[in-house]
Amino acid sequence: MRIYDTARNEVVPLEVGHEVRIYVCGITPYDSTHLGHANTYLTYDLLIRRLESQGHHVRLVRNITDVDDSILPKARELGVDFLELAAAETARFQGDMDALGTRPAESQPRATQWVDEMIELISRLDAKGHVYVVNGTVFFDVTTFNTFGELSGHDEDTMIELARERGGNPDDPRQRNPLDFVLWQPSMPDEPTWDSPWGPGRPGWHVECSAMSMSLLGDTLDIHGGGNDLVFPHHEAERAQSEAATGETFVRHWMHCGMVAYEGTKMSKSLGNLVFVSELCKTADPRAIRLALMGHHYRSDWEWFDSEIDESSAALELLIEAAGSSGSAGSSGSSGPDPRPYIDRVHAALDNDLDAPEARRVLLELAEVILAGSGAGSAADALTELANLCGLDLTQPFLVP
Repeated sequence: MRIYDTARNEVVPLEVGHEVRIYVCGITPYDSTHLGHANTYLTYDLLIRRLESQGHHVRLVRNITDVDDSILPKARELGVDFLELAAAETARFQGDMDALGTRPAESQPRATQWVDEMIELISRLDAKGHVYVVNGTVFFDVTTFNTFGELSGHDEDTMIELARERGGNPDDPRQRNPLDFVLWQPSMPDEPTWDSPWGPGRPGWHVECSAMSMSLLGDTLDIHGGGNDLVFPHHEAERAQSEAATGETFVRHWMHCGMVAYEGTKMSKSLGNLVFVSELCKTADPRAIRLALMGHHYRSDWEWFDSEIDESSAALELLIEAAGSSGSAGSSGSSGPDPRPYIDRVHAALDNDLDAPEARRVLLELAEVILAGSGAGSAADALTELANLCGLDLTQPFLVP
């Protein structure tokens, strides 16, 4: 396989061993799963399916960020305990992932259960001179890590602006440098608190993923992923603090997904135009949602139009009809189209930077050839297997909610 590596800014051979360790940044469970989430997690599900088909053993860890600067204000606004909110939205997220047919993660660590490991990591950084403390807040000093910014490739002004937009506080007068970031901070009176060497408080966002990923998968990950909005500052900060602590390469391949807009407008909660998976599943077969998302390359920023679900529903019906054509069962010697070129093309598409749109086109082309011929032969079986590789079970009838 060849995959686009964010740090190297090019498509490169995916160099992994038999065991592939993947960490994907999970949800902050304060709202429902929307299409942007689905686009990201279905991308890595497709990657895992292809790696497994090649004989690899994949270990996927996908965290749940149940304490940070997003979920705590939301819980305060709703007047509920933050863990109660997290539990409800995590359950809804899991239901959405099950409906979409994603592979279960080996582990889904919740940040609140790994605070001791976060404190240990910060202590290692402290001992190596990478932090400073101001009134109980522990900052990572980016000047002690001389390759800070190499993952994103941004200049300092761009990084400062992105930090300001994405949860950082470059104007904080307590910081020595505008790009320094919080590792530990005192809690507000109504926020959860843990004891630490720097006083009672709670962890910063970035340190959570480093502690959980390295505790569960080791100091070096094969693939680290998420949406491209996480490249900076989140993943840049993760890389810096992890490598500063261990002296080892943190990630071999950085892989990021594009953002999803809605009919020409950025999809966001503030605009009220989020398309929720749970709502789509009330009116569409979940496999049609997956098929619709396959129509867009994972690295692209793209727009969702409501008409896509109708188009993908029709495509799904076509696939199911072709897969169920007479002659599919035990028909290796029957007449019908030769499936081997289609198998090769689907595999080649997935191996070419996970080109799901091309794989989708080949599946539909094979279905049309099957239905246009006088016999399915082994092609219907091949279609079923190729669709399954893409996470589409064609053995079940089309669902009309």
